[in-house]
Amino acid sequence: MKQFLKNHGLWILFAAAVIAVAMACMSYFSNTSSPLSNLAGTLASPFRAVYSAVTGWVEDKQAYFADVKALEEENAELKQQIAQMEADVRQAESDRAENDRLREALNLKTERQDITGDLELATVTEHSVSNWTSSLTLNKGTAHGVEVGDCVITETGALVGLVGKVGYNWCTVLTLVDTDTSLGARVFRTKDLGVAHGDFSLMEENRLRLDYLPAGCQLMGGDLVLTSGLGGYYPADLVIGTVEEVQRDDSGAATYAILAPEADFDQLEQVFIIKSFVAGS
Repeated sequence: MKQFLKNHGLWILFAAAVIAVAMACMSYFSNTSSPLSNLAGTLASPFRAVYSAVTGWVEDKQAYFADVKALEEENAELKQQIAQMEADVRQAESDRAENDRLREALNLKTERQDITGDLELATVTEHSVSNWTSSLTLNKGTAHGVEVGDCVITETGALVGLVGKVGYNWCTVLTLVDTDTSLGARVFRTKDLGVAHGDFSLMEENRLRLDYLPAGCQLMGGDLVLTSGLGGYYPADLVIGTVEEVQRDDSGAATYAILAPEADFDQLEQVFIIKSFVAGS
C-alpha cells in the first residue's frame, strides 16, 4: 500500500483536486444559472438599470403633469368663484347705494310736503358736455309721465337741472350750468332774489351765474342759494349751490355771483324727476 501511494500519490492528489473543483463548479452553477444565461444577464444588467431609470422618470413626469393639470383646473375654478364673488359684491354695493338713495328720497318726501310723492327714479345713461351744452340722458320719458320743464334732483334734494326734451322712454336734462337753463333763485341767508343761469364762459368749469341781484346786497362766499319758487314753475327751496365769489359786471353798476352747483353732475348714476308738486308751499 505504501509502495502504491509512493508510486501514484501525485496522480491521486491531482484527481482529487479536479474532482473537488468540478464539484465546486457544479455546486455554484446549480445555485445560480447556466454560463450562457449568466453572461446574458450580466450584459443586460446595465440596460435594465437604464430602462428602470427611464421608466421611473417617465412615471414621475406623468405624475407631475397630472398634478399641474389638476392645479390648473383648480386655479380656473377658483378664479371663476372669485369672479362670481366680486360680481356679488358689486351687486350688493349697487343695491346698497340704491337703497340709500331711496331712503334719502323717502326722507325728502317726508320733509317736503309740496312734492306729493310723484317722484320718478331714473338712471343716467349718458353724460354730454361740450362747448355748447351740458346735459344728461335719462331712461324715463313720456311713458312714465315725464314732461319738458320737470325738475331733476338728487336724493338729497340738490337740483340737477330741467328736462329739455322727452321721448317715449328717455329724456334729456339740461344741467344747471347749461346756457339754456334759467330759474328764479334766493340767497338763503340774505333772502335776496336773483336769476340763476348758465354762462358760456363758466360752463366748462361747471359753474353758473346768479344775476339781477338787488343793489347793495351783501353776499358772501359759501352762501347757500335755493330755488325761489316764484311763478310756480318750479318747487321752492331746492338747493342750487353755494356762492363761490361775488363780482361786478363790466359797467361796474351791478353785482353778480358765481355759483358752484351742489350736485356733482359727473358722478350721478341715478336721479329723481319731480313730475308734480304743490306750488306756493
